[in-house]
Amino acid sequence: MRYRQLSTGTLALGVLLLIDVLRVWLPGIITIFGQAASTPAELMGAFALGWFVLALGAPSVVRRVGARPVTVVAAVALAVARLTLTAAPGGRTQLWLATAGLLAGLVWLVGVAADIDRPVPGLALGFAVNAALHAVLDTADLVWRGDWVAWLLSAVAVAVFLVGTAQPGRLGGAGDALAGPVAAPAGAGGGRAWLLAGPALLLAGMVALSPALARTGMSYLVAGDGVARSPLFGLAPVPVAVAGFLCAALTRSPRGWGRAYGPVALLAGAVLFALDRGDLLLPAILLAAVGLGACLALTDDTSQPASDTAGAGTAGGASASRRGYAAAAGMFVFALGAVGYYSAYDLGYPNAAVPVVVAVLVAAVAFTARPVVQRLPGPFPPLRAAAAVTALALLAPVLADEVPVASNRDGPPERLTVVAYNIRMGFGLDGRFDLTGLAEVVVRQRPDVVLLSEVDRAWLLNGGHDTLDLLADRLGMPYVFGPAADPVWGDAVLSRWPVRDPRTLPLAAVGAPTGAQALAVTLDLGDGVRTAVVSTHLQPPPGGGPVVQARAVADFATRYAAGRQLVVAGDLNTEPGDEAFTEFANAGLVDALAAARPLATSPADHPRQQIDHIFVSPGLTPSDPVAPRSTASDHLPVAVTLTLPPR
Repeated sequence: MRYRQLSTGTLALGVLLLIDVLRVWLPGIITIFGQAASTPAELMGAFALGWFVLALGAPSVVRRVGARPVTVVAAVALAVARLTLTAAPGGRTQLWLATAGLLAGLVWLVGVAADIDRPVPGLALGFAVNAALHAVLDTADLVWRGDWVAWLLSAVAVAVFLVGTAQPGRLGGAGDALAGPVAAPAGAGGGRAWLLAGPALLLAGMVALSPALARTGMSYLVAGDGVARSPLFGLAPVPVAVAGFLCAALTRSPRGWGRAYGPVALLAGAVLFALDRGDLLLPAILLAAVGLGACLALTDDTSQPASDTAGAGTAGGASASRRGYAAAAGMFVFALGAVGYYSAYDLGYPNAAVPVVVAVLVAAVAFTARPVVQRLPGPFPPLRAAAAVTALALLAPVLADEVPVASNRDGPPERLTVVAYNIRMGFGLDGRFDLTGLAEVVVRQRPDVVLLSEVDRAWLLNGGHDTLDLLADRLGMPYVFGPAADPVWGDAVLSRWPVRDPRTLPLAAVGAPTGAQALAVTLDLGDGVRTAVVSTHLQPPPGGGPVVQARAVADFATRYAAGRQLVVAGDLNTEPGDEAFTEFANAGLVDALAAARPLATSPADHPRQQIDHIFVSPGLTPSDPVAPRSTASDHLPVAVTLTLPPR
């Protein structure tokens, strides 16, 4: 294998491993280091940014010690951390393992930057292969699976990465076109491309190459009216985005004003994403993917040959140092953008500008790059490389897409079992992504309808999972999703009975930073029997109760039910007897859990607060109320069996 192929492949593998570590480390900030909505967001942000600030010192270490020893040691540390995380140990052990892997990955990236002056092919392949694998794995990565297949594939990836890193000679550069025992020295270029590595990673994970966001976008096309339903072939946009991204990144950019198509497409995609509309997610993804790839291609400056060996030491060292600082600064931008965007959901400031500002930065750096006059051939044929990764992504709609189907052939039933559960984005008290634990505690109740709160479908901060689709597959129930904070975070209803007429009501924030809504659906139980169900998650304002939201939900639910039987449930953030709680009683609803009071549900390990509730209309008779114990979330689920009135 030629050196530049080896170096490009090793860089791509390292990027893939670093993203895997990030998908564990980022959620750990709000599930292990702190607690979202209780630990100050400023403290969690300082913890997150501190490690990226520390990595800014890595270029000086590389300059003093040398790129190769630093790169090899950091690569080993990254590989060990990534492989160890496959055990998903949870708790502080998991957090510090991921932190060690993150810091090692950042130092490795700086070391590699000192030796590679043409990183675009490796970075692009790393981003694209990661997206394709993430889609094939149904957005639940190997690191969270822990079975023998996960261990085997993780070990193979780590071993190949280490073998590639350990090869003698320089890690690669623009001039190593020939195979041989000694690679050519690196050129003076590559600084802009390395600067864009971090911002490009942020935009790829948030928008351009996010399989979970692609599926969420498809689910909005199924239902319309601002809600989302289980889609057919929800991952179909992923191969299109991957192909567009790689073709744009690996092929020669147009000349003149044609160079503007990438920056313009990227900005358009970022703006569409920032509008927070579910029906605009798909065009946002496709535009951002092509635009991001084209912007990377504009920085792939390989028109200048590598420096002559005579007199290249000083100039080469300066260029290597600049590339290292550029890589570290770019990853700091990644951290700043991620923290700035997601902390807004705790602090309450507008965050829509964050992806747009990052896209502006990428577009500006790319468009002002020196035009390539005579581009040297890349390490891999562009179309073949794009076709190979796209073929991998094409497996996702076939292997990973499942669509549970509801049926009322045995209806109408005499009873309905209802479960309401705040699932904390899929993360348990120990910080593990615990879909199995969530599904098991719900399945034990043998539910007919499940109402979920804190449902995350694509947040990069939480690992980029589509938690709702993954849980729906395990429960065998299709879903309806109502957006609250943004199009990918909200509440859901899953039902084994067909669902009709979904509607969502945005709720006034009244000082609470995180958005809230009420999702209403009608269960078709057969033979003309209908029951209305409303799922919500009330957000109390600072120092008060969610009285205004509770009143709005009670009014919305009773109007929607229009005399039919009604169920209202979710994390209501109010205790029995509080003013907000009595709003539902004033609307004529009954506390379905009254027979089991006190029934504390939070925190899950030592429940003290009764804040998760199920209210029903008087015609439904509740029995067997329970809050089964589990630490798969920070809340306990609540369940009750409802006897329907005789026909």
